[in-house]
Amino acid sequence: MLRKLASVRLIRDIKPIEGADSIELAYVDGWQVVVKKGEFKPEDKIIYCEIDSFLPEKPEYEFLRAGSFKTDAFGTSGFRLRTVRLRGALSQGLVLPIPENLSGAALGEEVSEVLGIKKYEAPIPACLRGDVYGPIPGIIRITDQERIQNLLDYFERYKDLEFEESEKLSGTSTTYFFDGDQFGVCGHNWRLKENDSVAYWKVAKNIDIEGRLRKYGKRIAVQGEIIGEGIQKNMYKLRGTHFRIFDIWDIERQRYLLPMERFVVVKGLGLGVSDHVPILGVRKIFQDYKTVDDLLEHADRMSSLIPVKQEGFVYKSYETVGPEVISFKVINNNFKE
Repeated sequence: MLRKLASVRLIRDIKPIEGADSIELAYVDGWQVVVKKGEFKPEDKIIYCEIDSFLPEKPEYEFLRAGSFKTDAFGTSGFRLRTVRLRGALSQGLVLPIPENLSGAALGEEVSEVLGIKKYEAPIPACLRGDVYGPIPGIIRITDQERIQNLLDYFERYKDLEFEESEKLSGTSTTYFFDGDQFGVCGHNWRLKENDSVAYWKVAKNIDIEGRLRKYGKRIAVQGEIIGEGIQKNMYKLRGTHFRIFDIWDIERQRYLLPMERFVVVKGLGLGVSDHVPILGVRKIFQDYKTVDDLLEHADRMSSLIPVKQEGFVYKSYETVGPEVISFKVINNNFKE
């Protein structure tokens, strides 16, 4: 599922913020956003911009400068949307009136490109920088889980489906692939040239992932998170850098493996549970938790690695629906990057 960073949606509800005279809360699907009082009303058609949207440096977005101005990994200046609290109220994303040039846009339509909005990519730490061959190969799907706030229909649609619950680790997304006789190393978006000073390649050599993939011999991409020194402030207080698997993409069949299939491959690669992100269990999650708020409260807990607030959970179905593994993430609103 491609993430809709900016899309046409409806205001579901408007509620007051205690003690606030000039702002109120607008509810859009499973999100809540602080807006100017009286600017919107329920059932208004609006543009909703998600967390991590990167808005261009234009006059109409200058009101965001004080708290949101950033320069991204490509040296572009703009405004990054993040979760904030205003007068004690959680605000996630941005609600905008529909501009004249999008007056005919349909409900649900993705309008990021028209508005010049893209996903924010943080500047790359020195330990991760390296020369690139080009984009990650098109035969591999880029990892980017959808948030539960955009998936309200899942609560009824998948209430009888079992999901693997894993901890979402705070690191850098990495892909190691083997296709035919070709081995490759990729960050989130780019395939990287060999460079032993770069963490992606250091980790690859440390665990001999190329040798393991060649011995296994199948066309797969092993995807995971690199965590540790120099990565995302090393919140887990680790020495060195470590790779933790969270997915395996079957290049031949062009689909993600189911959780049990994934563990068969992990074992076949000579790796084990400690090489995987933490698995907390298997459950019918939508029977245990009935609303977005229930799931967000569930995600507000300590990491299983050390006693710091975890980033959240990722859920993956234990069986396919059609050809797809159903997956989504629940991010802890109290996680601090």
